[in-house]
Amino acid sequence: MDIINFQADKLRVQIHANSETCGAAAAKAAAAALCKVGPEREAIGVVFATGASQLNMLRALVGHREIPWEKVLGFHLDEYVGIGDKHQASFRKYLRENLTALVGMRAFFEIDGDAQDLDAFCRDYAKKLRESDHQLCLLGIGENGHLAFNEPGEADFRDPQDMKVVRLDAACREQQVAEGWFRKAEDVPERAITLTIPAILRAPSLVVCVPGRRKARVVRRTLQGPISEECPATILRTHPNAALFLDTESAAELDLREPVKSVK
Repeated sequence: MDIINFQADKLRVQIHANSETCGAAAAKAAAAALCKVGPEREAIGVVFATGASQLNMLRALVGHREIPWEKVLGFHLDEYVGIGDKHQASFRKYLRENLTALVGMRAFFEIDGDAQDLDAFCRDYAKKLRESDHQLCLLGIGENGHLAFNEPGEADFRDPQDMKVVRLDAACREQQVAEGWFRKAEDVPERAITLTIPAILRAPSLVVCVPGRRKARVVRRTLQGPISEECPATILRTHPNAALFLDTESAAELDLREPVKSVK
């Protein structure tokens, strides 16, 4: 199929044939953003996303050897509180296996969900992120509209913090079970550490990869619904340089004849 392009407010959207081509296109956009800023910076702060929806994107991204990986200071969006880094659902484990073991970064800063003083850890991590002046944030969108673990009811578009501890709602916990990370909802931690919405939006470039049929409803809400903390992903439509990559399954509930008023 031909790639479908349109725009929802400021958010650029592409629809690809399947999750593999969707991930490859997102990776290509991320690589282009990094190569653009690479020559002018000694270090490049980058925030990486995790989860099943990001696997094809990461597999393609690590193959882009033109990226100045030796300059990259890596961060990630979130981590569960209270599970070790050997747990199959640990985002630290995920990123070691799918990213940091495969490319030579300058440094990668892991979120420690086992930290004894979580508030102090959040302050320290947020300081490192600010000092990195991160240039790119890679994202997915949760089935309930969350960005990172900024859930409906927890998300604050004007949050004064860059990182905080949040409670995970039932829809988020059910998603983690459906994706195979946990056996049952009761096994999913009730709390997580997350970057906040303002910290995410501060990156000059956002690349958002959202494949899969389970994401179709939230994609429709993100592009067609009101911009609201009840669906945090809607805030992406306000960012001046954000791109959303979909496949035909995640775009299945969109009315491409008139998705939003600003379609081009």
